[in-house]
Amino acid sequence: MEKEEISGLIRQAIAMLDKAYVPYSHHRVGAALLTGSGSVYTGCNIENAGLTATNCAERTAFFKAVSDGVRDFRAIAIVGGLNGVLRNYCAPCGVCRQVMMEFCDPETFLIITAKSPTDYRIHTLAQYLPDGFGPADLRAGT
Repeated sequence: MEKEEISGLIRQAIAMLDKAYVPYSHHRVGAALLTGSGSVYTGCNIENAGLTATNCAERTAFFKAVSDGVRDFRAIAIVGGLNGVLRNYCAPCGVCRQVMMEFCDPETFLIITAKSPTDYRIHTLAQYLPDGFGPADLRAGT
C-alpha cells in the first residue's frame, strides 16, 4: 500500500471516533476497512450495558461490508483511545481477529494501528493471530 492510501484510511478511521457510542468506558475506537475493489467500510465501537452485547469498531466495519455482499478485503486501519485521544496503538481484540480470520487471507491482510495519519504500524493478520483457526480448517481433507 502507498503511504497516501494508508494515511487516507487512517483519517477515515479517525473520523469514526466521533460516532462511537461509549457511555461506559469512554474508550472510542474507529476503523476503516479497505475492500479488494478499493471501497472503504467504516465502523465505530458501540457499547451496551450488557457488556457482551458490545460491538467493536472492526466488527462493525466487517459486518457492514459483509451485509452488502463484500467478501474480499485488503486492510483495516484501527485507531482508539480514552475520550478519543490517540496516545497508543489500538490493537484488535481476539474476537475481532477471529472475524478477520473468517474473511481474510492471514498472510496478506494488513492491520494498520495508528496514533495519527503519519504514525502507524502495519502487521499481517498472521502476525496478530499465529496458527489461527479459519474456514480452511473445517474443509474436508484438511
